[in-house]
Amino acid sequence: MKIHPVAFLIALLFTSLLPAQGLAQNEGVRVPNFWDPKAVSDRPNSIPDKIQFLATDNHPPFVFRDPQGRLTGFNVDLARALCQELGSSCALRIKNFNVLLSALDEEEGDAIIAGLSRGLPATRRLNFTDDYLKLPARFVVAADKAGDFDEQALAGKTIAVVTGSRYEAFAKRFWPRADILGLESVSLARNAVKNGDADAHFGDGLSLAFWLPSEAAASCCAFAGGPWLEPGFFDRGMAIATRPEDTERAAALNYALAQLQQKGIYRELYLRYFPLSFY
Repeated sequence: MKIHPVAFLIALLFTSLLPAQGLAQNEGVRVPNFWDPKAVSDRPNSIPDKIQFLATDNHPPFVFRDPQGRLTGFNVDLARALCQELGSSCALRIKNFNVLLSALDEEEGDAIIAGLSRGLPATRRLNFTDDYLKLPARFVVAADKAGDFDEQALAGKTIAVVTGSRYEAFAKRFWPRADILGLESVSLARNAVKNGDADAHFGDGLSLAFWLPSEAAASCCAFAGGPWLEPGFFDRGMAIATRPEDTERAAALNYALAQLQQKGIYRELYLRYFPLSFY
């Protein structure tokens, strides 16, 4: 059975609209914070001596190979930092995405760090850590209009979206007075803003953060408004999965994730791989 990374899943419809919360800002760069800054967590009594992570490569910026063939990426450095925080030895084993679950069941590894979704039948039995990254929706507009864009006043505005996507479903539901322009591909939706055929494009913030500074964008556009993390549409985040009976390892990883945030290490990793923040 094929299980797709969370970044490509279509989210379920929801019944309430909530603003994005928990964002930290410093020197004009917005870095997400998914942990309660007031929470106090004690170091778990049981810390694993070793954590064998399972992942799949060729998914930049999370896990990929540099020109020398070495594994690198946000998930790679995050896994290393987690092990350092816990004082555990660390290893990373690359597997095809479709066999990650069987590899975990057969104890070829202890934890999957590959963007598995909690919502699929095959993964609901697993223990998941807290989300370490959520993937918000964002608006992009012409660069010279970013300062004037008001995402709460979209009546009469043309918003380019990909036909059949969760972004189209969300836009139609919450901006019924806008002109929702459905296009067949991401590139067409982005180019609609670049060419002036649309006032804004509403889409995946992560991929837009890499498109905006690219040659393809040609400095045409910029983020406008804030990140959208509404439940049922854009709240499915990335987390680490362990076997159902391995609750102690999941608890240790949760503790370590919170510690990385508190110590500023998470921020350093985020800015290393996402220099244009999608928050």
